[in-house]
Amino acid sequence: MDTHTIEIDNFMAFTTGIMVYFVGRILTRRIGFLQEYNVPEPVTGGIIASLLALFLFVVFKIELSFEMTIRNILLIYFFTTIGLNARFSDLLKGGKPLIILLVITLSYIFFQDLIGVTVAQMMGLPKAMGLLTGSASLMGGHGTAIAWAPEIAANHGVPNALELGVASATLGLIIASLLGGPIAKYLMARHKISGNLDEELSVGTTYDHEETETLSHVNFMSVLLVVHIAIILGYMLNEVVSAIGIRLPLFVTCLFVGIIMSNTIPVIFKKMPWPAHTPSLAIFSEFSLGLFIAMSLMGMQLWAVASLAGPLMILLGMQAVVASLFIVFVFFRLMGSDYQSVVLSAGFTGVLLGATPTAIANMTAVTKSHGSAPTAFIILPLVGAFFVDLTNAFVIQFFLG
Repeated sequence: MDTHTIEIDNFMAFTTGIMVYFVGRILTRRIGFLQEYNVPEPVTGGIIASLLALFLFVVFKIELSFEMTIRNILLIYFFTTIGLNARFSDLLKGGKPLIILLVITLSYIFFQDLIGVTVAQMMGLPKAMGLLTGSASLMGGHGTAIAWAPEIAANHGVPNALELGVASATLGLIIASLLGGPIAKYLMARHKISGNLDEELSVGTTYDHEETETLSHVNFMSVLLVVHIAIILGYMLNEVVSAIGIRLPLFVTCLFVGIIMSNTIPVIFKKMPWPAHTPSLAIFSEFSLGLFIAMSLMGMQLWAVASLAGPLMILLGMQAVVASLFIVFVFFRLMGSDYQSVVLSAGFTGVLLGATPTAIANMTAVTKSHGSAPTAFIILPLVGAFFVDLTNAFVIQFFLG
């Protein structure tokens, strides 16, 4: 039977993403261990949707293909809201943790590739396959895996490098999403750490209070206007830095513009209402992140990894075990062994095995249950956005050489 592909346009993909999010939300509240172990709501729904798509493909030979333009816009929305919520006081407090996090992250890139190359060679596979299941796809994400695939396929003995890299990045997202919450729960229980429920969350609202928050359309529209202005300025800044030879993702410059706006405009115009640290901005932020994660996971084509399942699972399994042990016994202690370290540990699972949005989703799930950790939401995206890709390129080239 020939495969029949169904193309789903932006509008229907967006609508499907909303439905998938609500499926995850309902299940998270009705199945106790999902909330107890801080599994993000969109992850629950997204995984179920991807399994349903796999069922349609295997049984009926129907392939679902989602157009994802709106998903990419949601990512820019989300990081802009993170920037608008950032205060220089939080950044100053994050000085030492930021430096420690940066050193740990950049060092782990080399360590992650060393693990991948070693395990691949022990299995008799090309060392480049270990790189594709290392930092190229896990810390680098889909973009880095796709960027390096042609070089590896042409010159390093991995003809299916593109499929392998995309599959590794996709499964890494799932693993990271499922591990972050349980790691946070384990650390809080083992070290008897309590949360911080007295401060407003950076993303979303707590489970106990989100149903009682009151909003007005004026507040929400003002948030939307400020976010759009920040994105326009971020786009202009991105064009400037691109012209001088520096390539940054658009969400990075939007994040930076948001930080600058929130730390200058309210100071200069003291009477001007500003959306930072308001329920409207928190909910808009969670809306953007939740739908981004839901759409990313529901769009996974799990059948594409079937032929690579054996070696891929061994390589990724080793990476997941080592990353979990490293976070629990090394990272958590180096970051201070406190509640912020717990939140960062949940997020760092996403950095090592998934992507920055996955990291933020993990941290959001923890803070919704246990309270705010604002510095964590500033320093982790900064490290993930500004430094990882550049260092990753040098490390991958070193191992290929």
